[in-house]
Amino acid sequence: MQLLLLAAEGTSRSSQLISAFKHNPTFIVFNLITSAVVFTIVVERFVFQMTRYRVNSKEFFAQVKKLVAAGNIDRAIKLCEASDYPVLQLVRAGLTHANKSPDDIDASLSEKLSELKPQVEKRIGALWSLANIATLIGLLGTVSGLIATFAAIAAPGLSQSDKQAMLSNGIAEAMYNTALGLSIAVVCMITHIILQTRSKAIQHDLESVMERTFNLLTLQKASGQH
Repeated sequence: MQLLLLAAEGTSRSSQLISAFKHNPTFIVFNLITSAVVFTIVVERFVFQMTRYRVNSKEFFAQVKKLVAAGNIDRAIKLCEASDYPVLQLVRAGLTHANKSPDDIDASLSEKLSELKPQVEKRIGALWSLANIATLIGLLGTVSGLIATFAAIAAPGLSQSDKQAMLSNGIAEAMYNTALGLSIAVVCMITHIILQTRSKAIQHDLESVMERTFNLLTLQKASGQH
């Protein structure tokens, strides 16, 4: 019996949503478009972070360190050229200037790091703006639904059943717009926090790799001069 009641309630909600959409789809459509943009950004950023930064920087750097310590700079560079992962690109930027001065090594590493950092942060900040946009669109839809509700109450010459239908549609429009806008905003905020946290960790790892590469090459160069 309870399952039947839940099924009936779900059917009723679906019909209300359809009625609200037919009554005034404008703001619901805008928020559905916003949700599609949010979904695209979130998926793209997660895929980017999971694929482009899947290299274990500590293990990779340990291999580079062995090659540099053995004087095999060329082999270390070839190891970095095996893939276009950002960590490998950063180490390679230092290795290609291994025979130059510490200032040149530092400049090359800093330049490459400045290229890689914006790629890590790209589009993540947009999620916060999209959260605000979705909330405002939902609010506009809510206001629109309330206007329709008051219009139904004040409309002259309508039967009670017609007024009741307009009243129901207006309230449904208001509530569903509010729910949709807030739902999108919550998803944006949660994914923004997760992606931003991962972005900071990746940037910290890149800075650590840069520092270790600089120290390795300058110490190796200093030991080779003695």
